[in-house]
Amino acid sequence: MSQEDATRTTRSDVTESDVIEAFEAQDYVAEDDIVTTVLLTLRMGKPLLVEGEPGAGKTELAKVLAAEFGSELIRLQCYEGLTAEHALYEWNYTKQMLAVQSGEGNVEGSEGSRADGEGSHASDESVFSDEYIFERPLLQALTHEGPTPPVLLIDEVDRADEEFEAFLLEVLSDFQVSIPEFGTVSADQPPIVVLTSNRTRGLSDALKRRCLYLHVEPPDFEDEYEIVRRKVPELDAAVAAEVCAVVGRLREEAFLKQPGVAETLDWARAVAQLRHDEDERPLSTDEIERTLGCLLKEAEDFDRIDTELLEQLRAAAEKAAERVEA
Repeated sequence: MSQEDATRTTRSDVTESDVIEAFEAQDYVAEDDIVTTVLLTLRMGKPLLVEGEPGAGKTELAKVLAAEFGSELIRLQCYEGLTAEHALYEWNYTKQMLAVQSGEGNVEGSEGSRADGEGSHASDESVFSDEYIFERPLLQALTHEGPTPPVLLIDEVDRADEEFEAFLLEVLSDFQVSIPEFGTVSADQPPIVVLTSNRTRGLSDALKRRCLYLHVEPPDFEDEYEIVRRKVPELDAAVAAEVCAVVGRLREEAFLKQPGVAETLDWARAVAQLRHDEDERPLSTDEIERTLGCLLKEAEDFDRIDTELLEQLRAAAEKAAERVEA
């Protein structure tokens, strides 16, 4: 999709073809349910909650939307202890203090400065104005100016506390917030909101009701093979199939952290880097063992890798080559 088309496209006139084209342009392999849910998210203006295993492509989905619809991607990474203030704004206390000491500003609030359009005048007098505020992701999304709404990615919302989740629900309800001494900030054009969750804890029913829901399943062999071929085209097709088969076999083990698509792509790139051009040799047991650090990220999972399992991985790789069409 060209930049001109992206600028012209609004939420209400996005078509299924636009969404499919966006995914294709970014080499994102999307099933029909993903296409339809994203289309409804854009048309209905509702937040999209995407759940699934780590590395399944949840974050990448938001990046695709931003890249293909000409929007800015604004990312809020959630973590335990995240507060509303950290997600919204922070005052530049040093600049405020210097302004007060020099007589260039006072501590009178600028309540309503955004609402009445006099923010620029108020900033000359009050140290509680645009000039003295650091905008964090949520406020950036609400105050964004541009031809298209931004994509607000609220990543791993399940890592945040329930108190922050309640605050987030309030913001997503009206797309406005009130800041003490500053006033109420409302979005001229509400952002496209994508929330991701690894399901480390359950989210509230209220937040789920606010959103459209999408659960991203780990890809099957065919889909993952297509992803690898698109993202790592320098890797021989038969070897790419072997890579996907080995990862699929590893996922059958009770690991603490299962390898996701992201790990598959890392491993595919690693194999390509260690091979010469057009090297079509099958994956060997030694090659698999030496590069497992691309797939497994826990010491306990490495301890599960023994000679028998390595041989099973090699056997899975051999069978995969037969599934690639000539």
